[in-house]
Amino acid sequence: MANHDSSDVLIVGGGAAGLSLALRLAADARVTILAKAALTEGSSLYAQGGVAAVLNAEDSLEAHIEDTISAGAGLCRRETVEYVVRRGPEAIRWLIDLGVPFTREPRDNGADDYHLTREGGHSHRRVIHAADATGRALETTLEARVRAHPNIRLHEHHIAIDLITSRKLGRRGENRVLGVYALDKAAGRVTTFDARFVVLATGGASKVYLYTSNPDTSTGDGVAMAWRAGCRVANMEFVQFHPTCLYHPRAKSFLITEAVRGEGGRLLLPNGEPFMHAHDARAELAPRDIVARAIDYEMKRRGLDCVHLDISHKPAEFIRTRFPTIYARCLEFGYDITRAPIPVVPAAHYTCGGVMTDLAGRTDLAGLYAVGECACTGLHGANRLASNSLLECLVFAQAAAADIGALLPQAAPPTADLPPWDESRVTDADEAVVVSHNWDELRRFMWDYVGIVRTTKRLQRAQHRVELLKEEIREYYRNFKITNDLVELRNLVLVAELIIRSALERKESRGLHYMRDYPNPYPQLAQRDTVLTPPRPVVAGARASA
Repeated sequence: MANHDSSDVLIVGGGAAGLSLALRLAADARVTILAKAALTEGSSLYAQGGVAAVLNAEDSLEAHIEDTISAGAGLCRRETVEYVVRRGPEAIRWLIDLGVPFTREPRDNGADDYHLTREGGHSHRRVIHAADATGRALETTLEARVRAHPNIRLHEHHIAIDLITSRKLGRRGENRVLGVYALDKAAGRVTTFDARFVVLATGGASKVYLYTSNPDTSTGDGVAMAWRAGCRVANMEFVQFHPTCLYHPRAKSFLITEAVRGEGGRLLLPNGEPFMHAHDARAELAPRDIVARAIDYEMKRRGLDCVHLDISHKPAEFIRTRFPTIYARCLEFGYDITRAPIPVVPAAHYTCGGVMTDLAGRTDLAGLYAVGECACTGLHGANRLASNSLLECLVFAQAAAADIGALLPQAAPPTADLPPWDESRVTDADEAVVVSHNWDELRRFMWDYVGIVRTTKRLQRAQHRVELLKEEIREYYRNFKITNDLVELRNLVLVAELIIRSALERKESRGLHYMRDYPNPYPQLAQRDTVLTPPRPVVAGARASA
C-alpha cells in the first residue's frame, strides 16, 4: 500500500463533530477521516447527559442564551452564543432525521414526546437525551451512516503527527495547510495525507491530568498541531472539572452525569450531611465550576477521599429507567444507586479553550478549520454550560461544511508532491520507558499544581517542570522513530505549557480558573480572552522540531 492519500477534505477526528461534518460534505466532496483509535473510542461516545436545545414552548432561545452567558462568567462571545443557540433546534431535527433514538415520554393526551431533562446552570428543562447514554446513541448512528457512504474513506488507528504547511516546506505565497503526516499504528509507518482543506476535530486535552472522565484519546493533538503550524490559541486556563466521577480504584474514568443532580440527586458528606447549600443558593444545580470547587473545598477541609451522591430517595424504577447505564455500571462495583449513595470525586472533563476560530470554524491558517472541543469559538467563555458541547459540535460542523462547500469549486487541487516523512536519521527507541515515566510525571504535577485551585507559586513550579520535560522530549523526538505514545506525550506537554502560561496571565479568579492569590474577578479583565500567539513556524521539512 502506498504511503500517500489524497482527498478534497481531510478530517482529523472521529467524534460527533468530525462525523457530522463528513456527512454534510460527502455529497459534494471526497472526504477522508483519520481516527486515532477505533471510530467509537472518542469522548463523544461517553457523553451521558445529552444535547441542550430549546425544544418546547415553556423555554425560550433568550433563556438559553442568557444561561450560557451566565455560566461563562463574563467571557462568552454573545454573537457566538446567539449563533449556536438559534441553530440548536435545527441540529436536533437533523439528528432525529438520521435516526438517533432520543428518549420519549408519554403525555396526558395519550401521545408521547421527547423527554427533556434539566442540568446545572439551566433555567429550564432543555436537554434532549437517549437515556443516560446520549453520546453512544449519537456516535453509533453517525458511524453507521459514515461507514455506508461511498464518498467517505475511513482510516482508523491513525494518529496525526503534524500539519503540513507551505511555510514549513519553505514554499512561496500564502501560508496554507497542505495536509497531514499520520502514523498508521497497525503498520508502524507514516502516511502522507494531502487535501484541499483540513479540519481538526480532535477533541480536548483532559488526559493532561491524572484524573479525568475522558478516554485515552483526549490528548490535545489538534491544539498542539495548530499551535506548531502558527495558529493562535485562547483561554486554555479554563479547564472544566466534572464534579462527579465514580470513586473506585477499578472505575477508570466513569462519569456520573450531571442529570443525576438535575433529577434530584443530592451531594452529601460521608455522615449524610448535605453541603452544597452552604456554597451556592442553587445548591446541586449550580454550574459545574462552583460544584467542583465546593467538593474540592470540603474534601481538603475535612481530609476526605470523596463525597457522596444520593438519588436513592427517588423511586427505584425511575432510577433504573432514567439511568440504566449508570445503574448497571455502579452495580458492577458493588453500589446500588436505588438504595444508597455512591462515592464521587471531581475529574478533568472539558477543555473550554482551544484553537481560535470564527463562526465558520476557520483558523488563522488558510484551509484549516477546527470544530468541537479543540476549538475556541467564544461559546463557553470561562465555563461551559452543561450539554452545550455536543450542540457546539453539531452547529459548527454544519457551519464549517457550508463554508468549505462554498469554497470547493474554486479551491486548488490537493498538492501531491509533498515530501515523505523523514526517518533517515533516527533509530528504534532504546529506552521507551522514558516516555511512560514522563507521561506519569506530567499528569501528576498538572493535577497537583494546575488543578481546581491554583496559586502563582504552584503554576511556576509546574512551568519549570514542563520546560525540563520539553527538552527531554525534543531530544527523544529528534533521534528515535515515532510512536503513538511519543506523539501523544509531545502534544500533552505542549498543551500543559499553554494551560500554565494562560493561567499565569490571568491574575484573577473567573469561572473555571480559581487563583488563591487573586480570589475575586477583576473587572478590567471582563470580556478579555487570554490569547497566546505562537512563534513563526520554522522551515523544517517533513520532520518538524518538537
